Amino acid sequence: MERNYYLSQTGIHRKVVILGKKIVIAGAGIGGLCTALALAKRNFEVTVYEQSPQLAEVGAGLQLSPNAMHVLKALGVADEINARAFAPTSAVMRHYQTGKTYFTVPLGNTAAQKYGADYQHIHRADLHTVLYNACQKMNVSIHLGKGVQSYQQTPQNLSIQLSGLESLEADLLIGADGIKSKVQACMLGETPAEFTGQVAWRGVVNANKLPKGLVKPNANLWVGPGKHFVSYYLRGGELVNFVAVQERGDWQKESWNEPGDINELRDTFAGWHPEVTELLNATEQCFLWALFDRKPLKQWSDQNVTLLGDACHPMLPFLAQGAAMAIEDSYALAHCLADEVDTQTALQTYQNMRLPRTRNIQLNARKNAALYHMSTPIEQAKLVVLAGLSNLGLSDAVAANKLDFIYAYNIVADLS
Repeated sequence: MERNYYLSQTGIHRKVVILGKKIVIAGAGIGGLCTALALAKRNFEVTVYEQSPQLAEVGAGLQLSPNAMHVLKALGVADEINARAFAPTSAVMRHYQTGKTYFTVPLGNTAAQKYGADYQHIHRADLHTVLYNACQKMNVSIHLGKGVQSYQQTPQNLSIQLSGLESLEADLLIGADGIKSKVQACMLGETPAEFTGQVAWRGVVNANKLPKGLVKPNANLWVGPGKHFVSYYLRGGELVNFVAVQERGDWQKESWNEPGDINELRDTFAGWHPEVTELLNATEQCFLWALFDRKPLKQWSDQNVTLLGDACHPMLPFLAQGAAMAIEDSYALAHCLADEVDTQTALQTYQNMRLPRTRNIQLNARKNAALYHMSTPIEQAKLVVLAGLSNLGLSDAVAANKLDFIYAYNIVADLS
């Protein structure tokens, strides 16, 4: 039960809330809510503080590969996710003009049998709603319009400062507050994220506005000089999501809600395959955001404070693993805290468990940007080789094997 009192420091009255033995999570995005749910399932008392005044999760589609679905199944929300999602048949990479296939990786039933879990495309808002409702059922306390600003700790005390001159004490703070994490800044110092020189356009189109069969029921990837284009279905095929990434240095706004010029987007991808251009012609609005990145961190934890998701390993979208890695983090962290009485030991175990895998995927996502954009003669040669292997029916196996280290990982089984 909360007990409130006030401290006066140089004339400023600061409200202090004593939570007792509670875990505080900064951020109510996918990572924060999934962590709250994972902890609540293990009978931890969890409170979430979110900077935004409304839980209107922005964004469009995201991909939930089998490694993420194992966790969501263990948390009891996989059936509801499956009901709201779309299961792609394959992942296909093609030439931006001719449509020539570089590789096809079977998904659908093939992925489910191979990896033991589904591969799903879901609207970010739908996933967010599922996680939020599950947290509510588990009595997770979620406070909106109150962001974690900083923290101070001694061996005996962890004090967390919120917006609005409010502070509280807790036993553990989890920073799930994104690439601009204030928890990370407090832990490691201010280090601005680096602009990648790439921007991403995104949008969603009603499928009934498109010629029937225009967009194939796959994770469709079109690669071309200096840019690439991804499209796939959401909500059982009702919507088509697209993400179009372009190399340019004159746009560095990171907001997901920044409107883009649809005519500029169409011009940017003029001359591409009709499956791309017709989709853009049917698009009424789009958004544009700059892609920022950070080098892999060597430290995630500081005594009784730790980081999770984009706050410690932001993922460029070239392996579609940003949400999946945060979901994996949530399960690992909850397991470590339940398995170890000493919080600091648990956080160190969590960091050691997760850091090598997330670092590897971070770096591999960066490498894919060069391949997708035909950036160098070497990358162009790789595509020529892939095309040749595709003619021989071999590139599919090569591509699938390169993804096994991501999709075949089952953290639930590993920790059971």
